[in-house]
Amino acid sequence: MAVLPQFHSLRGAAVEALRASDLTVKTELAQKATRRWQARTLSLRSPLDRPVPARPGRPEKPILTPPTQVKRRSLGSPKGRIALLHAIAHIELNAVDLALDIVARFATEPVPQSFFDGWMQVAFEEAKHFRLVRQRLNDLGSDYGDLPAHDGLWQAAHDTRNDLTARLAVVPLILEARGLDVTPALQAKMRETGDHESAAVLDVIYEDEKGHVAVGAKWFRFLCARQKKNPAATFQALVRANFRGPLKAPFNDVARAEAGLTPSFYRSMTASTNI
Repeated sequence: MAVLPQFHSLRGAAVEALRASDLTVKTELAQKATRRWQARTLSLRSPLDRPVPARPGRPEKPILTPPTQVKRRSLGSPKGRIALLHAIAHIELNAVDLALDIVARFATEPVPQSFFDGWMQVAFEEAKHFRLVRQRLNDLGSDYGDLPAHDGLWQAAHDTRNDLTARLAVVPLILEARGLDVTPALQAKMRETGDHESAAVLDVIYEDEKGHVAVGAKWFRFLCARQKKNPAATFQALVRANFRGPLKAPFNDVARAEAGLTPSFYRSMTASTNI
């Protein structure tokens, strides 16, 4: 067991996990804080909480590069599958930090306690995902950090750091929802290559991610209702203001709808060449 830093509240725990550069500490602390919060043995905030960091703690590797410089490889080779799993591990690690950041950064927002219940459950499951993918990399003779990765996911968090509604629009309803679109094909390709162990890890991630998008959709709709705004129109305005690039088809409309993200949100924003 890693030695975990002390914390005095849920926000404090989220801040310490965000700051941690040791990824075992980060994931264990996220899960410990979730358990204590769910058991109601932790307050939401404390005067002793440290400030929310501008960037999460990270180990020295992987080297971060622009997205265009991250090589794509065929899943038909072991190296290609390792590269894909490494990319997924990087996404899941960022997802841990994104869930922690929404709790820590918006802990003073006037929202129900169940808001924090939902996001800490997301943090708990993203930590589980990172560990599962990292273990699979280890099984294949690799580890997280062995390949370069890109920093685009954290940029989305930085760009929406002052607006909870914008954060919900961009992170769960675009970035997480994208996982629902692309994961089924990756699951199938892994099985085609005979890598059933990696496919099983993707199965866990896919099922959990539906719930994560649902948490985002629930609270996005809650905030829109409180502000008496149309959710789909508000989503589109916030995405145009805070997200770089078009939304990419094809969409997994069924899984998105199960999570509360209906086509009225995103269809009109897709480049016509992708419809």
